[in-house]
Amino acid sequence: MKVALSEHHGGDEDELRQSAAVNFKRVATIAPAAILLAAIPLCLLLLLLASSPVQPQDYPAVQAMGDQNGSPEEPGAAAWAAVPVAGEKKCDVFRGKWVYRPDAPAYYTNETCHAISDQQNCMKFGRPDAEFLKWRWEPDGCKLPWFAAAEFMETTRGKSIAFVGDSLGRNHMQSLLCLLSSVDEPEDISLRYTTDYNFKRWYFPNHNLTLATFWAPFLVRTTDARGGQTLEGILTLHLDEPHPSWSAEIGAFHHVIVSAGQWFYRPLIYYRNGRLLGCSACGRENATEVSRFQAYRMALRTALKAVMERKDREGGITFLRTFSPAHFEDGDWTDGGSCPRTRPLASHEKKLEGDDLEFYLAQVEEFLEAERRAREVGLKIRLLGTTRAMLLRPDGHPNRQCNWPRSNVGRADCVHWCLPGPIDTWNELLLYVMKSDRGVKFAQ
Repeated sequence: MKVALSEHHGGDEDELRQSAAVNFKRVATIAPAAILLAAIPLCLLLLLLASSPVQPQDYPAVQAMGDQNGSPEEPGAAAWAAVPVAGEKKCDVFRGKWVYRPDAPAYYTNETCHAISDQQNCMKFGRPDAEFLKWRWEPDGCKLPWFAAAEFMETTRGKSIAFVGDSLGRNHMQSLLCLLSSVDEPEDISLRYTTDYNFKRWYFPNHNLTLATFWAPFLVRTTDARGGQTLEGILTLHLDEPHPSWSAEIGAFHHVIVSAGQWFYRPLIYYRNGRLLGCSACGRENATEVSRFQAYRMALRTALKAVMERKDREGGITFLRTFSPAHFEDGDWTDGGSCPRTRPLASHEKKLEGDDLEFYLAQVEEFLEAERRAREVGLKIRLLGTTRAMLLRPDGHPNRQCNWPRSNVGRADCVHWCLPGPIDTWNELLLYVMKSDRGVKFAQ
């Protein structure tokens, strides 16, 4: 497909500039208020501690990878504080630390779960250590309940859950499959719908629960422009059109979990309303440069709008899972980077910054706008804030302990997550948010 990148539409460029200015003002407005909001729970906690002394037996002796050196809050602290949790006066389970629990039981292994793909089956392909499995996410000021498979099954009995986005969404679904397989053996029913491996469906017969994954790494309609779907090939995104691979099917699902972001690093050309908008990293001097983060905002806005416009499902919830950072060191995906660490980081060792922060801010701001619209029409959208926890887990990736397709042999995977591994925490958080939404109270 030949694209004339020299096309010029002043209206679109003006809108981009105006949108960027609005977003800057949003951040400037959010930050002071968010910092104030963050201080209120701290004051309440200090009052509580003053009136109710903590007993030594209340907290077992564990090793915690927290901010132990009294370091200042990282850049983007206002963004963390601005993230709404499911309902008022509930613990912010998305903010905490990783705690070492060497005796914690395993939910599953690569031998008890048969749904793990070879790309994430780290123990099968020679990972030499298992210490990365012995850390548990502990929110500040409260406890995150263990994942209870039977409880999740009863909560979702007779329902369907769709994961829409890139391969990290499939990674997430495989974790949930493994967690649930301890109480009901899933059936792979994918071939009833498609022969494409990127679109999988599983059915739990004893609970009438269906899980599905729809691979749409950009969320919106995509066409090849040059080079095809390779790391270097340029693709065209139609930012105002949800990808039909999922948008045509999504009306049948009760709960939908949307996630994407990593693919926006590649060269891309953008269209909207059938007209050329510009490109990012496309290498064309006569092209209008569009920030990948601005394009991501547009794509995310389109996707959330499409999901919330699906056929009304009683009790259905739309979830936006926040950005999952990669942890390449000494290079990246294409030039020899790897992720050799074997333990989590403390808060002061890793800050949310750069591109990770930009993607995260885009998600939070688009979520807040979508949540406002959802309230007006009686719909539910919730944020699944996994970014902070996963930012501190460079040890949880397959690295080179995976079985890549032939085209990727020799590359380290520092994007996806080992199964079992830290990604199982995503489903602990998912169940917590689901239960919180139903008014279930938790010990603080």
